[in-house]
Amino acid sequence: MTALQPVFWPLLLAVVLTGAAAIWDLRTGLIPNRLVAAGAIAAILLNLAVAAPRGMVAVGGALISMLAGLVLVSLVPMLLYRLDGIGGGDVKLLAVVGAALGPYLGIEAELYAFACVVLYAPARLLFEGKLIRSLRTTGALIMRPLVPRHRRPEPAKLEEMTAFRFGPAIFAGTLAVVVLRWAERGLT
Repeated sequence: MTALQPVFWPLLLAVVLTGAAAIWDLRTGLIPNRLVAAGAIAAILLNLAVAAPRGMVAVGGALISMLAGLVLVSLVPMLLYRLDGIGGGDVKLLAVVGAALGPYLGIEAELYAFACVVLYAPARLLFEGKLIRSLRTTGALIMRPLVPRHRRPEPAKLEEMTAFRFGPAIFAGTLAVVVLRWAERGLT
């Protein structure tokens, strides 16, 4: 039996981190800063440890990849956060996933996470009997800026809107990326 290739350690870290965050998010509705900070430190150390044996150029590349992943994966979540679409813990968790996985795999994990929510949300709303009303509310919110002010409908009340925990979707997206990478490269 051979040892796990070093390149897979940051991938495993991302899965463990997002798994812990998903459990925490489901239980409390929050993703704690200390968990995300510990994940960020671990991601930096692991990526540098993987790059160090290959020399300073590889270390510089790892630093650039982590920074690019952090910034690029954070762009859409930051916009959604500013629009009250997701929570700050979700943004920070995705930023750390981007730092751990780099920009390409980080954006792929983020895309899979959003796809999970897009598939889950209508199913949950249908199960709860809220799908039609939610679609009507969403349509009104989309059309609201296009309607003259005096004819605009009132925005939906907060209690009418349905919140979803995004941590489990981030975990599912990260897990999907890691499983696909393992399938591509082989486990060992």
